Amino acid sequence: MTSNGLPGLRRVDHIGFTVADLSEASRFLVEVLGCEYMYSLGPFRHDDGEWMLEHLNVHPRAVMRRLHFFRCGGQAIFEVFEYSAPEQATTPPRNSDIGGHHIALYVDDLDAAIDHLVSHGVRVLGEPTASRGASEGQRWVYFLAPWGMQFELVSYPDGKAFDRQTTDGRGTTRATP
Repeated sequence: MTSNGLPGLRRVDHIGFTVADLSEASRFLVEVLGCEYMYSLGPFRHDDGEWMLEHLNVHPRAVMRRLHFFRCGGQAIFEVFEYSAPEQATTPPRNSDIGGHHIALYVDDLDAAIDHLVSHGVRVLGEPTASRGASEGQRWVYFLAPWGMQFELVSYPDGKAFDRQTTDGRGTTRATP
């Protein structure tokens, strides 16, 4: 079978994001979400030339003060940066903004996870929503990290409707009996 995709692609290796205060983010990721701190690197800077711009698409005089790596849920690796840079934007994008994003965390018990977040003063956005269509069986809710980044809790302990569907040889999706 021939693939038009990226040769050798196996999985997502890590997700990187930038925060204003790495100490605050570390406390949140470890103490509230339960991630495991792995190690730190930095600082990094290149005062001459355009290395930072050419390799990282940041201002040439940007300084990566430090970065920490965390393992979350036994699989996901977060690479969390603290930068200082000329003309640095400080407002996280919303999901509706170009470049907007969120990180979804799977939990076994959505209600218990929400209670845990609330008990730690985390802002949970609205009430849990039950999905329909191909995602039926899933419940989800968004919450905000202290630095304003959007996260999502998802749970589908009995699977999603999509998991009970198959695709026949013509590309038609049908429900599994």
